[in-house]
Amino acid sequence: MALRNPLNQLSKRASPSSISKFTSTPTLSSRLRNGDQLRTLATVAPPVTQDSTGSKGPTAIVFMNMGGPSTTAEVGSFLSNLFADADLIPLGRFQSYLGPLIAKRRTPKIEKQYAEIGGGSPIRKWSEYQSAEMCKLLDKMSPETAPHKPYVAFRYANPLTEEMYNKLLADGFGNGKGGRAIAFTQYPQYSCSTTGSSLNELWKWRQRLEGKQTTGAIEWSVIDRWPVHPGLTEALARNIEDQLATYPEERRKDVVLLFSAHSLPMSVVNRGDPYPSEVAATVYAVMQRLNFSQPYRLVWQSQVGPQPWLGAQTSDTVTAYIEKGQKDLILIPVAFTSDHIETLFELDNEVIGESGHKDTIKRAESLNGNPIFIQALADIAKSHMDSGLIIEAEKADRKKVNPSLHPGVWSAESRRCRVVIVTTSHHGQQGEMHEVLAELRIWHSCGADADDVDSAGLTKSTILGIVYLASSDDGTRTG
Repeated sequence: MALRNPLNQLSKRASPSSISKFTSTPTLSSRLRNGDQLRTLATVAPPVTQDSTGSKGPTAIVFMNMGGPSTTAEVGSFLSNLFADADLIPLGRFQSYLGPLIAKRRTPKIEKQYAEIGGGSPIRKWSEYQSAEMCKLLDKMSPETAPHKPYVAFRYANPLTEEMYNKLLADGFGNGKGGRAIAFTQYPQYSCSTTGSSLNELWKWRQRLEGKQTTGAIEWSVIDRWPVHPGLTEALARNIEDQLATYPEERRKDVVLLFSAHSLPMSVVNRGDPYPSEVAATVYAVMQRLNFSQPYRLVWQSQVGPQPWLGAQTSDTVTAYIEKGQKDLILIPVAFTSDHIETLFELDNEVIGESGHKDTIKRAESLNGNPIFIQALADIAKSHMDSGLIIEAEKADRKKVNPSLHPGVWSAESRRCRVVIVTTSHHGQQGEMHEVLAELRIWHSCGADADDVDSAGLTKSTILGIVYLASSDDGTRTG
C-alpha cells in the first residue's frame, strides 16, 4: 500500500463561504491580552474515543505557525531553531556555522525585547485559544466529523512538531487506529519559507513516528493558504475601521493605511515564491471591503542580516511620511494572526514608539480573539472537510528519482513516482532521506532551480509540490 505523503494531500483554495452573522465585540481582544487570563481559556484536547454512531470523527486540527518563546529563557533555543532553517533564512553552505553564531549573538538583545513585552510571546496562548474556540464552533457546524480536537505545532518554539505528533499518538490517533488530522496553516498567505517549512517538518516526523505503518496511520490533509477568505477580510477591515474612528472626522479621509507584512529575502522572492502576491491579494481584498476609502501602501518588516530583503521597509516608510508632513498613519499587521514580538515590540515600541508621533501614528488591533476571525477559521476548516480531499492526484506520468542520491538514474513509472525528501539536520549535515510511493499533485514550484542542485545531483527538499531536479544520464538537468 502506498504511504500517504501529507505534503501531497493538498486542499484546494478554501472556497469563499458566508460568514455567519458578523458580530463585533471590541473589548474581547483587549480583555484577553493578559497571558494568564488567556491560558485559562485554552482547552486541552481529551483522549480520542472512536465514535460508533456514524460520525466520521474524531478529527484533529493542527494549527501550524512559526511560534515564539513563551519565556525569556526559551529565546536562545528559539533563535537556534530559526537560524538553522534554510527554508526561512537561507545562509547558503555556511548555514551550519553562521546560524548558531547569529543566534548566539542575537540572544541577549532579543531577550531584552521579550522582557519589554511581558517576558515572552503571547502567540502560544492565542493559538491555543483560537484553535479551541474554532473546534467548539466546528462541533456544532460539522457534527458528522466531531469531535474536533485542537492541537498546535510550532516550527521553532514549544510545542514543536515532534511534541504535537507524539501527543496525537498518545491521544489515540494513528498506531493502527487511523483517524483524520488536518494540518491548518496559520500563515494566511503561502510561502515556501513558512508554511512550506512547517509541512516539511510535519512530514519528517510523520515518517519517523509512523513511517513503517502500512495500515492505521493518521490520514493527513492540508489547508495551505487562505489569503482572501471573506472572514479574514472582514476581520481586518473591522479593526481598521475601529482605529480610523479614533481620528477627528475632518482628518479621517487622509489617514494613510500601511499594511505591514513580514519580509522575505529577495533570493527567495526571485525564485518565484507566491507570498508577496498573496499578501498583495489580501491587501486588495481589504481595500475593496473598505471601498478604497483611504490612501494605502504595502510595506515589509522584520528584515534580518545584510542580504537584500523585500521592501520598502515599514520603519523607513513611516520616517519618509513624517518627513513629508504626513503624520496620520495606521499600521495594519496583515500577515499575522495574533500579537507577538513583531507587533508588540517592533511595530508598537520601535516604529510607533520611536516616531515621536504616538498620538497620530497608530496600529490596528491584531486578529487575536476576534470572533469574526475565529468564525472564518471554522468556515475554512468546514469547507475543507466538506471537499473530502485527502489526496487529489493528477493522473500523469512522472519520473522515479534515484533513491541512492547518485546522479543519472531516471526511469519511467506509470502514474506513480518515488518521492525522495532529503532533510537537513540543525548542524547542517545531511539528515534522513525519506522515500514514499505516492501519486503526485504538482501544485507549484517552490523555487528549486539549477543552482540548487547539490553535488549528488538532487536538490534538498523545498516542500509542497516541488519540482525535483536531478541529472539525467546525459548530464542535463531535468525536473
